[in-house]
Amino acid sequence: MENLLQIHQSLTDTPKEFLRRGLMDEIDWSERLICIKGFRGVGKTTFLLDIVKERFSDDKSCLYVNLNNFYFTKRKIYNFADEFYKKGGKVLILDQIHKYPEWDVELRDCYYNFPDLQVIFSSSPVLRVIEGHDELKGIVKVYNLVGLSFREYLNYKGNFNFSAYKLEDILANHIEIAAEITNVVKPLAYFNEYLETGYYPYFLNSKSFYRESLLKHVNLALEIDVTYLNQIELKYLPKLRKLLQIICSQVPFSPNVSKLSVDVETSRATIMNYLRYLKNARLINLLYSNGDEDQLKKPDLVYAHNTNILYAVDPDNINNRNLRTTFFYNQLNFHHLVKSSEKADFMIDGQYEFIVGGKYTESVDAESYAAADMIEEGRDNVIPLWLFGFLY
Repeated sequence: MENLLQIHQSLTDTPKEFLRRGLMDEIDWSERLICIKGFRGVGKTTFLLDIVKERFSDDKSCLYVNLNNFYFTKRKIYNFADEFYKKGGKVLILDQIHKYPEWDVELRDCYYNFPDLQVIFSSSPVLRVIEGHDELKGIVKVYNLVGLSFREYLNYKGNFNFSAYKLEDILANHIEIAAEITNVVKPLAYFNEYLETGYYPYFLNSKSFYRESLLKHVNLALEIDVTYLNQIELKYLPKLRKLLQIICSQVPFSPNVSKLSVDVETSRATIMNYLRYLKNARLINLLYSNGDEDQLKKPDLVYAHNTNILYAVDPDNINNRNLRTTFFYNQLNFHHLVKSSEKADFMIDGQYEFIVGGKYTESVDAESYAAADMIEEGRDNVIPLWLFGFLY
């Protein structure tokens, strides 16, 4: 354990650029078993270390460990937690729980046998933390660490301190909110840069290799998160990669499952499963008319999960329409239910309909809204598209 304590100290002492995530304020820290799920490279490890620095600075009763450490090939989590607990440990932070066998059973045992111990752990977005693990139902709280919102990116790039807004506040007061922001900064000066290289925090290390870093993590997500965690043989990896490339070259599009099955050389049922796997891995988004994400039901439309993935996987499919709708879906999808709409582009929470377009876009009718690009401030039911990046 002494070596792990030294690693913890070294990691928390190492100076680095700090990018505070809004999720930090959304977590119920009274929960004793907390899971942080997120895409590879989205910043889960950094987020866990930031938890240590912000909440437990110089507190020896908190310990961060990465389960990739070979120490855990010979030591069970439960036995390690037992020793840590007996030495006064209060908060145990476990990174990459999905790498560890029988993690669910051991976390349950920790929860019931160490009543004063809080366990915070990270996992792949594909991992079923509660589904299929009855022993964890009711005792684990799951949070999703997504990519940076446009607000978070803007705060970091310009050293600002803008707060997030509720959707209802934006709908009712978007003119006043936009005026407050544009009095401080010109958001459109940062917007295109965010769409290309701002969703993931890779730019903290090197913007020059942003796409290369993203492609590396996309491939790792396919090779490990999608195949390994879904128990898919590695020989089918090329089919998954081909499907993702086809999707990114055409999105947003209504999938022809029969044609996709021919192009990928697999069955229709397998295509439907693959779409679900890619969605769970945070690589694509699936849009349904009724919000029903039944794996047997074909989605109305398929989108890339975010605009950065579009630039990395198939930059030839970059156009204003694609970027605008992908950005809007991505930013709304974190806290809201997004469905397709018969008269507009999206239905939000079953009550707000939006059409997404350029600066001359108008709402369909008096009850709907327009999210318009390339405007700083809106009017009536026309709201600047960039402002929807302030929802988290």
